[in-house]
Amino acid sequence: MSDMDLREDIKTMDQPETFAFSPENQAEVAAIVAKYPQGRQRSAVMPLLDMAQRQSSGWLPRAAMDHVAELLGMPPVRVYEVATFYTMYNLKPVGRLHVQICTNVPCWLRGAPEIVRAAQDVLGVAFGQTTEDGAATLTEVECLGACANAPVMQVNDDLYEDLTYDTAKAVLEALLKGETPPIAGSQAGRRGACPCHGATTLKDLAGDYVAQDSVKESAKPKAKAKTAKSAEAGKETT
Repeated sequence: MSDMDLREDIKTMDQPETFAFSPENQAEVAAIVAKYPQGRQRSAVMPLLDMAQRQSSGWLPRAAMDHVAELLGMPPVRVYEVATFYTMYNLKPVGRLHVQICTNVPCWLRGAPEIVRAAQDVLGVAFGQTTEDGAATLTEVECLGACANAPVMQVNDDLYEDLTYDTAKAVLEALLKGETPPIAGSQAGRRGACPCHGATTLKDLAGDYVAQDSVKESAKPKAKAKTAKSAEAGKETT
């Protein structure tokens, strides 16, 4: 969807007339604003917009942006500039599950088209659309910041990495059914951003991590260890 199309949608969609933070969030707002020096409270605009979005079921109504502007003593247009610049803010309603799939170069080379196909098969919608029951929205994004573990899909706040068609489909089907999904992170057994064949450095910190692909590596014959010389007698020991 183009920026022009989005602006037209915003103009025509039903917008709530008012917004106010809940009592619980009001306390959190005060704590966030207090982190900034006097006169620099405007720096809190991004976390406050995020909080407003979470309170509004995943999107930012204009009334919420106006309320944040009033709290921080900012012209509303300055808040609109932030909200329209960062893709983390949703200016139209989204489903209970916001499924975002990266299609940028690293993910594309590692199989992003298959992840897109899996999402479309499960959800039955294309990019920029929401399922009829409001359960999920599918969004194409440029980067999710986990290029080393591509391809990647984000569902709400969780990243699912090292995906295949089958693992992406399993994650989405479980979430739609309300079941406990696979643990977020690598779906191929990778620990953090270790190489796919297992850790090559800092192995003591990597623990017992063994990636699926490392099984092939372990089957290769090992080179014989070199003999060591005794420092005292100069004799070879094995």
